[in-house]
Amino acid sequence: MAGPLAGIRVLDLSRILAGPWATQVLADYGAEVIKVEKPDSGDDTRHWGPPYLKDKNGNETALSAYFLSANRGKYSVAIDITTQNGQALIHQLVKQCDVVVENYKVDGLKKYQLDYETLAEINPRIIYCSITGFGQTGPMAKEPGYDAIIQGMGGLMSITGEADDRPGGGPQKVGVAVADLMTGMYAVTAITSALYHREKSGEGQYIDLALLDSQVAWLANQNMNFLVGGEVPQRKGTAHPNIVPYQAVKTKNGHFMLAVGNDRQFERFCRVIERDDLANNDQYATNHLRVNNREKLVVEIEKSLMTRTAEEWIPLLKQAQVPCAPINTLDKVFKEPQVKAREMQFELEHSILGQVPQVANPVKFSKTKIEYVKAPPELGEDTLAILKNLNRKLE
Repeated sequence: MAGPLAGIRVLDLSRILAGPWATQVLADYGAEVIKVEKPDSGDDTRHWGPPYLKDKNGNETALSAYFLSANRGKYSVAIDITTQNGQALIHQLVKQCDVVVENYKVDGLKKYQLDYETLAEINPRIIYCSITGFGQTGPMAKEPGYDAIIQGMGGLMSITGEADDRPGGGPQKVGVAVADLMTGMYAVTAITSALYHREKSGEGQYIDLALLDSQVAWLANQNMNFLVGGEVPQRKGTAHPNIVPYQAVKTKNGHFMLAVGNDRQFERFCRVIERDDLANNDQYATNHLRVNNREKLVVEIEKSLMTRTAEEWIPLLKQAQVPCAPINTLDKVFKEPQVKAREMQFELEHSILGQVPQVANPVKFSKTKIEYVKAPPELGEDTLAILKNLNRKLE
């Protein structure tokens, strides 16, 4: 069977990451995604390199790795939306589409007659998703919003990294643009929910999504720790604010990740490291007590772990059903047997460039299975085909 969104057509006016990430997921789920790009230059991320993909002959192409990460399954159409002809083409495409995704500044598309009000007049069933840094309302609505700004302003950097009084302490940005990515994922759920509403009511609608709102929303337990407990959460490195021991721990040759989630696991952990004295110590009898006595306990744990290597400890702990894992670099991630078994790395055939590496969508549908049918496109490679098809439908 085709993907669950087969038959849905998406007009993608977005660029960079939050919008393209959302539309890539929609494409993975079977939607037809028409990516509108500026002629000559295209999506900004096409040029965000190195590295760039090499062609069959080993020559560097104009496709950056960054662009490849968020644009598979899409049809690239080069249209200049600043011209009347370009706007007319978009209006005609909208008649044939179900969803529009854009991430221009507030009112940025109004001057081109590509705002929701204009397009809803053309197609009342359209679902129009706007992604901005700060949303359509509020005192900062018209300011540009970038992922790093949002990570700082939205609280993430205040809880990421080592504490200020430790070596290497201070605010840290997460290693990928998580504010963009999470906003993209919220966009997917919002769009699919709006499609379900339209199925029942026949109504399209407007979706207003902000990176800052998304960042604030997904701080989850850290938000509630503050709202319930009243204390401002602090950076704790790899440590968990509510569970101990749950962090990277030192061994004879490096670190591994330990995730002791309950008291029974703590008892088994202590047996493996031959520290029954810790398991029987009243200061560590419950997770509540371990959180209160975190620093003393971690020092004692690491004294014992320093007697062996991470590679020696991990199988022993796994055998005792104590959650733990190596801290892999990306070259090791893609060699992990579990990652291989789940087929998380694959390649797509590009008509010009040969095999293009990709990372799979993690969702495994039992019936409407994901089929990857198109590599990230060259700029404008589908313009003629899409516009010819549009003309046939208009005739």
